[in-house]
Amino acid sequence: METKSMPLKTLLEQHKQGQSIGIYAICSAHPLVLEAALLHAKAENTLLLVEATSNQVDQYGGYTGMTPADFFQAIMAQAASIGFDTSKLILGGDHLGPNRWQGLTADAAMDKAEVLVAAYVAAGFKKIHLDCSMACRDDSVPLSDQIVAARSARLAKIAEDTAYDNFGCRDIVYIIGTEVPVPGGAKEELQTLAVTAPAAAARTIKTHQQAFAQRGLKDTWPRVIGLVVQPGVEFDHTQVIDYQPELAEELSQMINEYPYLVYEAHSTDYQLPNAFQQLVRDHFAILKVGPALTFALREALFSLECIEQEIVLDNLSKLRATLESVMQEEPEYWLHHYHGDENEQRLARRYSYSDRIRYYWPNERVQRSYQTLIDNLSNADIPLPLLNQYLPEQYARVRAGELTLNPKNLIIDKIINVIKAYSLACH
Repeated sequence: METKSMPLKTLLEQHKQGQSIGIYAICSAHPLVLEAALLHAKAENTLLLVEATSNQVDQYGGYTGMTPADFFQAIMAQAASIGFDTSKLILGGDHLGPNRWQGLTADAAMDKAEVLVAAYVAAGFKKIHLDCSMACRDDSVPLSDQIVAARSARLAKIAEDTAYDNFGCRDIVYIIGTEVPVPGGAKEELQTLAVTAPAAAARTIKTHQQAFAQRGLKDTWPRVIGLVVQPGVEFDHTQVIDYQPELAEELSQMINEYPYLVYEAHSTDYQLPNAFQQLVRDHFAILKVGPALTFALREALFSLECIEQEIVLDNLSKLRATLESVMQEEPEYWLHHYHGDENEQRLARRYSYSDRIRYYWPNERVQRSYQTLIDNLSNADIPLPLLNQYLPEQYARVRAGELTLNPKNLIIDKIINVIKAYSLACH
């Protein structure tokens, strides 16, 4: 069997050998978020892991309108445009399985999941999260570990065959398991959150290893590098459950029994900076971040609109009003997530940690409003006291000569602030 260099696997092997290092995964398709991540990784000279999820990007375009090949080509072009070494760029597919087609029968949903996985691998994605934990229309609930594992192994076989057919080698690394609550933040207010039991994690590993062997993938198993578990971190619309290392101690120790495996922690958004370091130390060596990045983007844009309203006399962008109008007219991405009275829903649409507003940035009207905002402020002199009022951290960097004062730089710097806490913990 031909193999190629797998930088991510090498990095995690160093973690297993006792180095307190890990990697963060940028889970966003927004161009400004991706640019910020590329610029920061270039400055730090580190690997960059970027992931697309099964609802963002699929064979039909997902909510971004991009297929896996589209996403791959777009980020590679973006990387090249800023001089980022693409050999350091790793692309992953998150929650790949029947998630998008749970309303179909299991056979029909898995057929589409096979096409999905093949599309990701053929496009050049090298890290594949196999997630078959969701029940389909004709499934009994809950699914047994054996059914979940068998479906995951079925998709792994597709990935292996696709890699060999397209690239002449088998160099995919895999993540198994899933977290609870669902990806992207909890839909309801959280009261309690249970850490995954070590026995449950061990059972997931065992059933998947058996299923891989039954599919003829015994030699592939050492490239299963991560297990998704719940370490006790999550966020809902208004609160964050912070990592408590003592609650995950047994789970943390359990993974030492497996020579190739680390944990992958989802929904780590909004944790305090020291929590990221503790998570990496406790073998949650892959940290996923998504909504916190577009939350920072939204904060920057709202702040810039406040500045615009102070210094621009006409043709205002009306960004917040445009977003509110579009979200009211097209409520599918927030209506079943944000509850309460009219005012509570309004606040959630704008400020929720779950950041459902991120689904609306590609909208044409919103994009026109965004571009008006950028154009208005690019052609205006932003007074430093006004910058300090709305973007004080960026003001400090402008004063120190570390940041050039223009709207795009301010937005990217705001996003990089989030990334820095992850980068510090992982390196």
